[in-house]
Amino acid sequence: MADLTFAPPPLPDSKPPVAPTFGVGTPESVKRSQIARSAREFETSFLSVMMGQMFQGESLKGPFSGGAGEDAFKSFMSDSMARQVVRAGGIGMAAIVQKEMLKLQGLSQEPNP
Repeated sequence: MADLTFAPPPLPDSKPPVAPTFGVGTPESVKRSQIARSAREFETSFLSVMMGQMFQGESLKGPFSGGAGEDAFKSFMSDSMARQVVRAGGIGMAAIVQKEMLKLQGLSQEPNP
């Protein structure tokens, strides 16, 4: 009887995945813009969850209800409203988060000229 052992094919030579970091050579302005974007995204996510909770259990009845798909699309509505609130200036959470993220990266709040 033939030998039925299985040997998996060799893996291609590749480097292990690396967690995204700012890197040593990254310019400070790039770091600051990444931090600002992350802080805004965090505020958007927070507001989306809060608005989703606000509308949980609310359902219109009658001719102007959302019908069968209303529950499926409520999360999209919450996401859109949260993005609009952040674009209009937000609730101030992004500024607080950004300040703490800058502190963790060893950067001052004021950009260096």
